[in-house]
Amino acid sequence: MLQRIEIRRAEDLGLAVSEARRAVGLTQVRLAEQSGVERTYLAKLEAGMTTLLLDRTLRLLRRLGARLVVELPDVERPERAGSDQGPGER
Repeated sequence: MLQRIEIRRAEDLGLAVSEARRAVGLTQVRLAEQSGVERTYLAKLEAGMTTLLLDRTLRLLRRLGARLVVELPDVERPERAGSDQGPGER
């Protein structure tokens, strides 16, 4: 069964990224390299740092009654650790 995290704040998004990264067995360094982002950006994201754009987007979604939900991998998948593709993108 998939774990689901409702994203209502930047902290929720950070938790979802951190949990998903760990579920597939990646370090921050490795995920940052694979994704083309700085590790410091990833660390800030996982810590719940926010931007004005993200804050406004989440506020708009809440105002519209919409829910943003992230479905996390339910088990560690070591074979995926070297891939930059998400689940179902083979």
